[in-house]
Amino acid sequence: MSTRRRPVPADLLLVAAVALGAAGLLHALLDGVAQHGVALAFAGLVALGQCAGPALPGDREPAPVATAVALAYALLGPLHGLPTTHGVLQVVAVAAGGTLVGLAVQRAGQAALAAARHRPRAPRTGAARSAGRPRPWTASAGQPFDAAARRLVTVAFAALLFQPLYNAGVTDRLPGPAYGGLLAGVAALAALADAVLAAAQQCTRTGLRYAAALDDQLHALLGIGSAQVATGLLLSLLAGEAGLWALPVFCLPLLLAQASFRRAVAVRATTGQTIETLARATEIAGYTTPGHARRVADTACALGRELGLGSRELTLLEYAALMHDIGQLSLVEPVPGGATALLPDAEQQRIARLGSEVIQRTGVPRQVWQQVARLADPCRLADGRHDPTLPLASRIIRVANAHDDLRTAAADRPRAGALDPLEHLRLDAGHGYDPVVLDALARLGRRGHRAARRPAGHCRPAA
Repeated sequence: MSTRRRPVPADLLLVAAVALGAAGLLHALLDGVAQHGVALAFAGLVALGQCAGPALPGDREPAPVATAVALAYALLGPLHGLPTTHGVLQVVAVAAGGTLVGLAVQRAGQAALAAARHRPRAPRTGAARSAGRPRPWTASAGQPFDAAARRLVTVAFAALLFQPLYNAGVTDRLPGPAYGGLLAGVAALAALADAVLAAAQQCTRTGLRYAAALDDQLHALLGIGSAQVATGLLLSLLAGEAGLWALPVFCLPLLLAQASFRRAVAVRATTGQTIETLARATEIAGYTTPGHARRVADTACALGRELGLGSRELTLLEYAALMHDIGQLSLVEPVPGGATALLPDAEQQRIARLGSEVIQRTGVPRQVWQQVARLADPCRLADGRHDPTLPLASRIIRVANAHDDLRTAAADRPRAGALDPLEHLRLDAGHGYDPVVLDALARLGRRGHRAARRPAGHCRPAA
């Protein structure tokens, strides 16, 4: 019997955006477009902003220029001394029309580029395959549509706050500073609304907790988010004083900021691929089993999401988990099966410290090598108190590493009556392994997460 999937916030937002866009476009068709030259200029710039470049994984807003121009139209009052007569629905129609045209042109360009290349892609193996796949906490496949839906709802919200006041003549009685303050307040509320909606989309598409996703989005406002809101605010003010020619001129700084942010994202992607390759050094040298680093990183990221870590913390956690066994390269004889979890605590700590010294020289963020340095430290101090200085990421990686070591050992040497890996870890809960992390691993297992399942050797029937 099939069950219907419940609608999620991202889907509801997409439906709301489609309904808003349809209402705006229908209004424009039935009642006509007021000051069609102005509307066409803004719609054209929205379309151009949408086509400004392909979205990169990690981009919060793939088309900040389109959002800034649409926000400027929502906040537009007098234009070069002449009153404007567009309302909320026309703002929605302009934003929706420009976005649709931009998306269509962008898709057509991508299809034409793919057709022009028309050469088969070589199959990727090993590190190239794992480095090229999307991160477990990012979802870039539907990103342009998510951003377009969010833009339409946010711009409609800003227009609903400002346009009725302008059309009623309330803003005409405001002095210059008060008028600017009103625009800034509406733009700030629109930015906060955008962050709230983006957090809902992020937690739906990636599995992050909403609080962690909202924290990510509020921090993103300090980057390209604040630039696009400020640009939209300035465009509405400058167009009111200087006319439409101000629009393309003052969009240039935001385009430059967008280019620099995308270069930073590309650098981070290259860093991730380099770390993936470095992490395989222990496998190539025979110190760890094939795929161990990636399995530990996947399990650690799943545990991090379960415990409410944000996307930046998850990125650092993945880097540390991938390189957690680098210290084994300093050993004269490899550990049997690479299972460091079966070594004495003192030896585990020595390997972790050696690995952190190597990682420190790679130029990764400081938190990464600090997490690796302390991943074998006990959870409690000598007096029995919880160690508040032990990073949560270190505790997560230790559990993920030990769980994979025990699963691999159990699969290689199945024994009747052997403890489940999670039950084995619970024997040392509170000292070597954090009970909170073990509980999170148990929850993943109950939900059928592959990282928390029983090893394959336990699933085979006895001969």
